[in-house]
Amino acid sequence: MNENERALRCELVDVARAMNSTGLNQGTSGNLSLRIEGGLLVTPSSLAYDQMEPEDLVAIDFDGQPLPSGLPGPGRRPSSEWRLHADVLADRPDAMAVFHCHPIHATALACHDRGIPPFHYMTAVAGGDDIRCAPYATFGTAALSAHTVQALQDRQACLLSHHGLVSLGRDLDQALKIAVEVETLAQMYLQALQLGEPPLLSASQMEEVHRQFRGLGYGQASNN
Repeated sequence: MNENERALRCELVDVARAMNSTGLNQGTSGNLSLRIEGGLLVTPSSLAYDQMEPEDLVAIDFDGQPLPSGLPGPGRRPSSEWRLHADVLADRPDAMAVFHCHPIHATALACHDRGIPPFHYMTAVAGGDDIRCAPYATFGTAALSAHTVQALQDRQACLLSHHGLVSLGRDLDQALKIAVEVETLAQMYLQALQLGEPPLLSASQMEEVHRQFRGLGYGQASNN
């Protein structure tokens, strides 16, 4: 393992622990990945983040096969959602990191097959006017990956029906920040729904938000 890969592994472990400390995730659920040469680093299956060491991360190619360098510790298997991470990274050359987590409020919306509409201007943080909810498919399957890739078209985050949240970014820190923002929006939206469906911002109002974001270099993982 070279020094660069070692540094990336340490960074991924640090951010994985930070994800749990934000309340975005609980226990061993959720998973993270980071693009590397020839494939990706992904968190291992069924290992608590506070017990995870850099050597536990699994280096695989986009077909799920082990890369010749950086083999994981004994008995470590990639997350059961490795395919989702690999397919998203393969489809999105602008992304370097993918988060998948099960935050309470975003998942509550997803359990009703609901995304997050433009009730608040910060929905633009995910790159569009809304945050979509991908159709349900069994975890770990090619069908789930395909639905996720589609829901992430022109977006930096989406919900997964009856499942959770996915976000991506140009680095791990940005992917985490977007996930935190989406979970905050989900909580706000659920609270707003207590008074009925909130009024939504118009397409022209959201376009002005995107224009402001672009001018400030703010929000989205790719500033274009």
